[in-house]
This record gives sequence, C-alpha cells and structure tokens, in this order.
Amino acid sequence: MIQYFIRRLLLAIPTFFGATFVVFMIAQYAPGGPYEQQLNALKKGQGSEGAGSAFGTETMAIPKSQLEALQRYYQVNKTPFERYLIWLGILPRPVNDYRATIGEPRNVGGGLRVIVQRGGDGSYRVVKADDPTTVLDGWYVDLSEEPNSVWVYQRSQRGILTADFGDSFTYRKPVTELIASRIPVSAQFGLIGFIITYVVCFYLGTQKALKHGSAFDVVTSSIVLIAFSIPGWALGAVLLVLLGGGSFLELFPTGGFQSSDYETLNLMERIADRTWYFVLPTVAYTIGGFASTTLLMKNSLLETLGQDFVRTAYAKGLRENRVIWLHAMRNSIIPLVASIGGIIGIFLAGSYLIEYAFNIDGIGKLSFEAVLQRDTNVFFAFAVISILITLVGSMISDFVLALVDPRIRFR
Repeated sequence: MIQYFIRRLLLAIPTFFGATFVVFMIAQYAPGGPYEQQLNALKKGQGSEGAGSAFGTETMAIPKSQLEALQRYYQVNKTPFERYLIWLGILPRPVNDYRATIGEPRNVGGGLRVIVQRGGDGSYRVVKADDPTTVLDGWYVDLSEEPNSVWVYQRSQRGILTADFGDSFTYRKPVTELIASRIPVSAQFGLIGFIITYVVCFYLGTQKALKHGSAFDVVTSSIVLIAFSIPGWALGAVLLVLLGGGSFLELFPTGGFQSSDYETLNLMERIADRTWYFVLPTVAYTIGGFASTTLLMKNSLLETLGQDFVRTAYAKGLRENRVIWLHAMRNSIIPLVASIGGIIGIFLAGSYLIEYAFNIDGIGKLSFEAVLQRDTNVFFAFAVISILITLVGSMISDFVLALVDPRIRFR
C-alpha cells in the first residue's frame, strides 16, 4: 500500500502543474483582465474615445511611459509561459520597479537614492547617489522605450510554490489575508451542512432500505428527488421572499451571517445569533446533497441485505436488529466512509451563488466576485486550493477505503 500511495503522490505533482497551467492559460486569453480594465479606466479619465487595442498605442491617449509602466506591472510584456513560471515562483519577478534617467539621482524608497551609470561597453550599473563608487548589488536595469531612460528594479522569487498568491487587484490586499478572513465563515457553513446532511440522510436512507417499496419509500423518494432538482440558490431566493420579510413572513434575516452587535454578545447569545442567520442558507446549501446521499445509503444497505452472509445470520436465528446494525451496516457504510476525503473540502465549502444570494461574506462570495471583476490573483488562489483539495481528498479516500474494507488491496 505504501508503494501505491508513493506513486499517487508522484503522479499528483504533474497533475497539479498540468491543471494549474490550463487554468492560467485560459485566464490569460480571456478578455477583460486587470490590465485591460486599467487601460479603459485611464482612457476614460483622459477623455479617450473607443476601446482601442489592449496591447497597442495607436488609438490611446495614454502617455507611452505610463503604458510601459502598466505593461511591466501586469507583465504583459512577457510571454504567457514566462508569466506562468513567474506566477509559480520559478522565475523571478521585478519588485521596487522605478523609471530612472541615466546619470541622474533617483529615489527608490527607504531613504535610498541611486544613480544608473552606463559603462563604455554599453553595460549598466546601479550606484549610490551619495557615494557613486559603491555599486549596489541586487539591483537590475532594463532599457526603456523612452530615450535616455531605464527601469531600475530588484528581483523576488515569490509565487504559489512559496505560498504567495500576490495582492488582490480589487481589494488591494494580500490574497492570503482575504482568504484567511473568509474561511471561518464558510467553514462553519460547510461543517453544519455536512453534519446535517449525513445525519439525516444516513437515517432516512436506512429507513427507506428497510421499508423498500412501501408508501414511505415512494413518498420520500419523490420528495428528495424534487428537492434535488431545485438549485440551492433558487430555493434560497424563494425562502428569502417567503420567510425573510419579502412578501410574507419575517422570521429570519434577509442576509449576512451575524448581527451588527455580534461582538457585544456573550457566547450563548453568539451561538443563537449565528444559528438564526444560518437557518435559511443552510437549508439552501444542503438540499441538493440529500438525494444522492440518501439514495446511496439506501442502495448500499439493500445490496448488503441481499448477500449470503446476511441470510446466513438470519438462518442462525440472530435478531433482526443485530443482523442489520452489527453485520449489514458495517458493510453498507463503506461507500459513505470512502468519501471521507471530501471532508477537507468543507473548509472551502462556500457555495458561490448561495453566499451571494444571502450576502454572506464567505470565500464562495469572494471567488464569485473575483470572477466577475476579473481579479485573477484571487481566482488563481481558489483554483490552486481546489486542485490541491481534490488531489489530497482522493488519496485520503483511497486510504480510508483500504482501512474499512479488507477486500481492497492496492498494489
């Protein structure tokens, strides 16, 4: 088994890079990215008409120096593959990027002033303005399109391989900080929905299997299948209208996840407040998983009850409850237990449209807004996290399956 998981782990590495490469390239060629949005904003501010070309200057009323600065900031002056390697952190990215005039002092922050000198062989060096004999290491020079101008900058090898996702173009904050602030809300949301779904569906699926073909089985199957056909966000909108003070009853809040005075409440009051706010979104979130989980439990138990060892247990005179709960149930829950790897996904279980409909500031809403606003750094962060969760979750599921089912042997 150890050899199997070592091979799975090694296979996960190219799978991760392949998946991130596809996502990154699709985003690079999608229209309306941060660079194009910034160009349009500048053109509107300067009274330019027409959209113009995102990578040209022929119809733009933007100074060439400003356009060049934008291209360097958003790295559109590099090939998509180079941008991908920079995003990973394999290639260095420019930081502390300043335009300087050759031979003139330039303030580069931190109280440091530098001068870019050009040697007789055409090379450049960066020296201190106060002491031109001191060459500064770690500073680099790129030629500029403006005459007698260069770009002076430092390099930093930061990327997703160093857990640095950059800054959000919308919020102007580090992406990791945004995600960390939203995870607790979505984690509570996902954990509550997970517990409710499995507890209710385990009991309901068991009863449906024991009463297979009865009126109870037919009615509950109809209910769960109808519920499965209703999108969670659509049900959430209906619940807000019916129970959130829309047109009928005002039993629950219309949005958010806590009251404005939440910080002043004690522990029990905070639990009650969160529960009040989480009722409607939790119903909308869990309704879709009821059908699949319930029917999975029912079919698994029905299949187990028809096997020879169960009939043998009945033939030995064992009580029905003992046969069902001690013998049959242990084998019936294997499909549910095998999906245990998906539990790690509950910490990122925010449903995009449901959180958006209920105005819950979780990571689901954050990622949904990132797609709408083309905030690529936030979008890439969620793509990376989702890919990692899928890869790790599948390996955990295989491992748990091998533990609970002695028939499974990985080679």
